[in-house]
Amino acid sequence: VNMAQSTNDTIPTAIRLGCLWRLAELTGAVDGLAEALRAKAVEFDDVVKSGRTHLQDAVPIRMGQEFAGYARAVERDRDRIQRAARELARLGIGGTAAGTGLNAHPEYAGRVVTELADLTQLDLHASDDLIESMQSMADMADFSAALRTLAITLTRIANDVRLLASGPATGLNELHLLPVQPGSSIMPGKVNPVLAEMLNMATFHIQGCDLTVALAAQAGQLELNVMMPIIAHNMFEMMQVMIGAIQAFTHKCVTGIEPNRQQAQYWLERNAILVTALNPMIGYARGAELVKESQVKGQTIRELAISKAVAGELVHRETGELLTKEDIDAVFRDLRELTEGGIHSQTGHSSDNE
Repeated sequence: VNMAQSTNDTIPTAIRLGCLWRLAELTGAVDGLAEALRAKAVEFDDVVKSGRTHLQDAVPIRMGQEFAGYARAVERDRDRIQRAARELARLGIGGTAAGTGLNAHPEYAGRVVTELADLTQLDLHASDDLIESMQSMADMADFSAALRTLAITLTRIANDVRLLASGPATGLNELHLLPVQPGSSIMPGKVNPVLAEMLNMATFHIQGCDLTVALAAQAGQLELNVMMPIIAHNMFEMMQVMIGAIQAFTHKCVTGIEPNRQQAQYWLERNAILVTALNPMIGYARGAELVKESQVKGQTIRELAISKAVAGELVHRETGELLTKEDIDAVFRDLRELTEGGIHSQTGHSSDNE
C-alpha cells in the first residue's frame, strides 16, 4: 500500500532486515562446521605427519592441529560476520526521499523501528544520521566483505582437503573421503572429492557476488544509491549459497573424513626436514649436508644420522664432542614431541651418557 512513504528509505531498511533474518541460520551453519572440524581435530590428534610449506616438506605437525586450525579460522570468520551484522541493525527508515525526513511525522522513525523490532525480535535501532544512511551502502559492503572473508577461508580448507586426499596411488593420500559420488563416466573405481569441489565453486560465486556489492556500493551518487536492487539480489544470493554449501560440506564430507595413518607415517619417516630437530646439536649447515646426502642415498634422516654417529662423523656444534646413536634416538624417539614446540636436542648427549 502506498501511503506516500518513500522507497528510498524503505528498500534499504528491507535489505538490512532480510540479511538479519537469515543471520542466525548462517552462523548456525558455520558453528556446525566448526564443531565438526573440532571433533575431527580430537579424533586425529594422534596422527603425526609431515608439515608442508610452499608445498614442500616441512617440520612435523599433528593432523589434529591442522583441523583445529581450520575450526578456529571459521570461528573467527563467524565473529567477523556477527560484528558486521550489528551495523545492519541501524535503520535509516524515516529519512524519506533524501534523508531529511520531509513529510514524515516527528515520531515516525522511532515508532517504526520499535514496531519492526517487535515483529522481528531483532535488536534494531534508528540511524543516528538519516542522510548518511541514505547516501551510503557501506554497512552492506562491510557485511558482504565479511561473507567474502569466510568464503576465502572455506576455499582454502576445501583445497587442503582435496590436496590431502589426492591420489590415492600418486598423491598425498593422507585423508580418506566418503565416496559420495563414486565412479567416473570413463574410469572405473575412481572417487572424486566432489563436496570439496562443490564448496570451491560456491565460494567462487560468493566472492563474485561480493565484488558486485562493492561496485554497487561505490556507485551511489549524491543523496541516494540507486544500485540497491543489485545489492539486495547479491546479498541474499550470497547468504543462500553459503548456508547450503556449508551444510552440505559439513554433513557429507567433514563428518566422514578418516585419516590414512599408515600413509601419513610413511611420508613422515621419509621427510628429511626432520633434521631440523637436530639443529641445536649439529647446526644448520651440517643439517643441510645431511638432507642432501639422505636424498642422494635414499636413506631416512634418522638412519643417516645414526650411521654417522656410529661412524664417529657427527659432532656437537658447540662442544665438539662426538654424538652417539643414543643421542639421535633421544631426539626422534617420540616424533609427537616435535609438534609441541621448544628445543628437543638441548645437550650434546642423552642422559644415559652423562
